[in-house]
Amino acid sequence: MTRELSHYVNGEAVSGKSGRFSDVYDPNTGIVQAKTPLASAVEVSDAVAAAQAAFPAWAAMNPQRRARVMFRFKDLLEQHMDELAELLSSEHGKVVADSRGDVQRGMEVIEFACGIPHLQKGEYTEGAGPGIDVYSMHQPLGVVAGITPFNFPAMIPMWMFGVAIACGNTFIIKPSEKDPSVPLRLAELFLEAGAPKGVLNVINGDKEAVDALLEHPDVKAISFVGSSDIAHYVSHTGAKHGKRVQAMAGAKNHGIILPDADMDQVVRDFLGAAFGSAGERCMALPVAVPVGDATADEFIARMVPEIKKLKVGISTDSDAHYGPVVSAAHKVRVENYIAMCEEEGGKLLVDGRGLTLQGHENGFFIGPTLFDHVTADMRSYTDEIFGPVLQVVRAQTLEEAAALPSNHQYGNGVAIFTRNGLAAREFAAKVQVGMVGINVPIPVPVAYHTFGGWKRSAFADTNQHGTEGVRFWTKIKTVTQRWPDGSVDDQSFIIPTMG
Repeated sequence: MTRELSHYVNGEAVSGKSGRFSDVYDPNTGIVQAKTPLASAVEVSDAVAAAQAAFPAWAAMNPQRRARVMFRFKDLLEQHMDELAELLSSEHGKVVADSRGDVQRGMEVIEFACGIPHLQKGEYTEGAGPGIDVYSMHQPLGVVAGITPFNFPAMIPMWMFGVAIACGNTFIIKPSEKDPSVPLRLAELFLEAGAPKGVLNVINGDKEAVDALLEHPDVKAISFVGSSDIAHYVSHTGAKHGKRVQAMAGAKNHGIILPDADMDQVVRDFLGAAFGSAGERCMALPVAVPVGDATADEFIARMVPEIKKLKVGISTDSDAHYGPVVSAAHKVRVENYIAMCEEEGGKLLVDGRGLTLQGHENGFFIGPTLFDHVTADMRSYTDEIFGPVLQVVRAQTLEEAAALPSNHQYGNGVAIFTRNGLAAREFAAKVQVGMVGINVPIPVPVAYHTFGGWKRSAFADTNQHGTEGVRFWTKIKTVTQRWPDGSVDDQSFIIPTMG
């Protein structure tokens, strides 16, 4: 029987009232397993009102008490890791090991947020002028919201609400309607951790809910992760309505392979970074750029047999390297890009189309796909495919190779594989990309640093999590003070004594 999901508002599951629903599939079978309600603007307003009512008391709570809630929430995440990973896999399709990593990386931001008593401290200058001291405070904004994508339904919500709530804000998550159950479960666990009702709310929905959040006068800030076109829309619309906005967007990350690279490591790294999680990562590595034909030929010769050994399976198969993509529509989209690249002149070496699994013939599976001789003028190269497709673009020099990610419309991540420290240092300094890996294929920063791309990969002035996250979710108030002259002998000034 198909389950009907709910919203989560003011500490309670709330049935949808709009009458509109979206199907939630099991990507392994293609069967509808649940229906999620799509909120109306009125329902969004109800969630904002609940968050607004909870804000004064939560903001006034001292930071170490807010941190204790974060500590308890982290403990609950560890206790419920298996449950969360299996729930995530059942809706997204990624294998359970990847789902555990999704939860783990989100939990690391919660660990960072446990340090909020230190992170939210301001600055102090004694004697800035005659008898004048100056100090600053980082104060919460109020009701804030996060609009999160399907590909990391645990990590990205926690990237956002972990820091925002620790800073004293109250929060509304609008998760992807494709896999909303994990954000709903996170909200339940957060209440169990001791957060007051209304501090963390979940509203399911589509564009109507997004627009309601962007336009609501009581929502002070919006964080978004998703496609570039929608990120641009969110950034523009949010700014138009006076909101603080950060909008992380699409990607087409490159891996530069120099002739001196450890090819054993390179092959292992590309297998995981290009095909892991079916390529549905904004930090996947879908473009390989070998420098020199000899390097390219060796890379191809080594990759083809290893790719053919990859096992695509259902998400609960512990031997599978990756599972299905998230939806039938996304499967069609990825397969259309494979056809496009072939039509544009890319040399198809491994074709992942037409893959079916016995007993799961209607699942959304795509096999690993490899192209050689892709060029920078191909649309299949300039667009984000977001699937298990690796394109090889050959370069003859490091300068030519580095120009590819620097000139690409996206600038999320890039990696270079080499034993040459000077070449790596120069590359990292000059490449026009927001996150760089040196012999690291997926350079996602740890939680106490920040995540963010350049160009059409980010429509924002601040990055996700880390200390920039604290700055984004707070406003600075600066106080300049001077006290009138007086005498300590004045009886109106009483020094406490032990008596």
